[in-house]
Amino acid sequence: MQMSASYETAMSTDKSIKSDTVANDPSWSTIGDLARDFDVTLRTLRFYEARGLLSPRREGMNRYYSKPDRARLELILKGKKLGFTLTEIRAMVGQSAEASSSLKLSLPQIDEQLKMLRAQLAECKAAIEELERQRSAALSG
Repeated sequence: MQMSASYETAMSTDKSIKSDTVANDPSWSTIGDLARDFDVTLRTLRFYEARGLLSPRREGMNRYYSKPDRARLELILKGKKLGFTLTEIRAMVGQSAEASSSLKLSLPQIDEQLKMLRAQLAECKAAIEELERQRSAALSG
């Protein structure tokens, strides 16, 4: 089957090429760039956008993320790593376009999170001990 030259060109064009408005600006990243750089899925980024945590520039079906968006994502992921909910993270990060370099945590928030994480750690240790007991019993029985 003969393909038209324009079809071949369109099919061979790299899908990661950015639009003319941001193509030569290294401060903009595609959704794929951000997903790869932060080791998250495209679905995760879309979910954060739907929750109002990220606001990428939209051009048609494409999303473009600025340097402040990248910094904001870094804070969101740091908050998740520390065990905070997205609602808590939204409050800590704030709604400003320019993200600060750290989460806005109060001393009571820090203390409460430490208490919760220590409780989870104790539960994990107890679960590990129980599984080790059951493993020993299975090996000897």
